[in-house]
Amino acid sequence: MKILVLEDNERLLNLMKNSLEKENYKVDTFTNGEDALESLENGYSCFILDINVPNIDGLSLLELLRLNHKETPAIIISSNHDLEFIQKAYELSCDDYIKKPFFILELIEKVKKLCLIQKKYLKFDENYKYDFKNHILYKDQKEIELTKKEILFLELFSKNLHHIATYDKIMEYVWEGEESNLTNIRAMIKRLRKKIPSESIVSIKGLGYSLNKEVDLV
Repeated sequence: MKILVLEDNERLLNLMKNSLEKENYKVDTFTNGEDALESLENGYSCFILDINVPNIDGLSLLELLRLNHKETPAIIISSNHDLEFIQKAYELSCDDYIKKPFFILELIEKVKKLCLIQKKYLKFDENYKYDFKNHILYKDQKEIELTKKEILFLELFSKNLHHIATYDKIMEYVWEGEESNLTNIRAMIKRLRKKIPSESIVSIKGLGYSLNKEVDLV
């Protein structure tokens, strides 16, 4: 699961990055809002935003990202304790507001709560399962190597198992903002179908892909 962290205090930024990575999150860090804005399409599962940062402040960035990322959890961190700022953050649909200084454990626990993968395994059948925490696919307890893009595709189903992963969402999350097209997506799906039961991935004409109803989270 990928997290964007915006914080201009590099010491705190590195502390948050190292702590989150120890919890097996992938973390991209930014010290100014403009660079963070340019990276929004890299496909993040959670945003952690400081308010007082250069170029584009955290609240302005939150307002911009809510145009296309309405459901992605966002945590505001700030040394500004004024009720006005806190109220505005919630009006812009932040999911939590943490006042500085804070214990890093507090942040970790809030991220776990908001970005929780509730189940550990994606079970395709009695022989195949994918371990979300360790990013490993197993066939009869034997590890099968996955590419980064294949891992990110499976991760799309960690919180909403049988939803449709649209082509746009796959390009955004799996290709992390890189240029892509339907040919590349179909090629990736074709390769992945050779590693898991091929019928597990269902093509939804004109929209994207979903998982077969027999696939389960355990």
